[in-house]
Amino acid sequence: MTKGVKELSGPALKQLQAHRAIHEGGLSGAVEKTERLIHYLQEGDLDTANRAADELIEYWKTRVLSHADAEEEGFYQDIANEQPDLESAIIQLTRDHDLLRIIVDDLETLRLQEQLSPAVLQKFYALLVVNEIHSRDEERLLLE
Repeated sequence: MTKGVKELSGPALKQLQAHRAIHEGGLSGAVEKTERLIHYLQEGDLDTANRAADELIEYWKTRVLSHADAEEEGFYQDIANEQPDLESAIIQLTRDHDLLRIIVDDLETLRLQEQLSPAVLQKFYALLVVNEIHSRDEERLLLE
């Protein structure tokens, strides 16, 4: 840490295994909830599928995006202070978070317009893909 600079994040975010566990937990929960949503759709239970879709959006907001917020408010700032050469990596990773936020916002809008259309399902899958790539890159770029 740079002398005189206060750390803004807790130690778990700076430890590869602990941070990876946070990422894996978030992604596995999202995958499980997405699979449950698809199951309800396949069973023809639209009421439960719609509730599952709303719960899935809330999960992305409270679990994954809240972690992204914490990273940006502390972890990324600490890394930038300690290793200024990683600025471009931090910009890239922050953009990933922005993409996740944009997709979640789009999902909320689409849900109001289309309920559970193919476009809604595509966006749920897009969240999984972006999040998986982001987590892998973050671990590689900042923690390994």
